[in-house]
Amino acid sequence: MSLNGITKGTEFEDMMKRLMQAEANGVMMYYALAQLAREQGLEDVAEGFVAAANEEAVHAGFYAVLNGKYPSDFWGLVRAVQKAEENGEAQVKAMADKVRAAGFAEAADQMEIFARQEGGHGVRLQAMLDKYQPKAADTTGKKVYVCPVCGYEYVGDINDEDDSYVCPLCGQPKSAFVLKK
Repeated sequence: MSLNGITKGTEFEDMMKRLMQAEANGVMMYYALAQLAREQGLEDVAEGFVAAANEEAVHAGFYAVLNGKYPSDFWGLVRAVQKAEENGEAQVKAMADKVRAAGFAEAADQMEIFARQEGGHGVRLQAMLDKYQPKAADTTGKKVYVCPVCGYEYVGDINDEDDSYVCPLCGQPKSAFVLKK
């Protein structure tokens, strides 16, 4: 039995949404604290913060599943994320160049590492797609809506989703989606 979406539309949906966001904020906070601890030479403290951040990430993902934030048939989402990660390498590198030009070389150095990691995510996701992705769903005769920001494709009638629906990749509201021609 899948837990995906079991709290969606129930009295628990808002609570799970709040928990998911709180845990996601916790991830950011703990990783920021780890960075600050490293800057002070407290590597053991930083490692503790990183461990907490990783656990918070698992918690956030769990609550997202309970509310059905991501589709059980996740391969379409993975295809969109793969493209975004692949493109993210050049985008983050370009931002790092601007940060470097502004005189923040140390920050730019770290951002260049992140850029390579983004590209690596794209490679890793492509390997998963190559190995496991089922044949792409036939969308003939079905409506397909596209997120104008990230390109995520929603197959079906997006109007069947409630007004709180957002793009699972970038968070755009359903009102931003356009019908693919």
